[in-house]
Amino acid sequence: MRLFGVIGYIVVLLKAIAEAWVDVVKRCINGDINPQVIEIETSINSLIGQVLLACSITITPGTLTIDLIPEKRILKVATISPRTRDEIIPFEPYIKKIFD
Repeated sequence: MRLFGVIGYIVVLLKAIAEAWVDVVKRCINGDINPQVIEIETSINSLIGQVLLACSITITPGTLTIDLIPEKRILKVATISPRTRDEIIPFEPYIKKIFD
């Protein structure tokens, strides 16, 4: 089961990186940048899983994890444009399958 989680995570992460890269390029060209910081509560209980989630957010263009509060399972994320929780962390269910 964990193997499917790892494969799914890699596929979804690469897709998210590609889509975000295109979005960032478009926003840089047309100047449509509206930065904001949001708090996201995660359902991942494992500290390693939370750190992997934070790193995955950071390597996705246009987003940056600026804080992780593991006791409350909260990540503070800076984005270059308003985004929903699902747009920022589409790979969370796969990380949860791997570590929880």
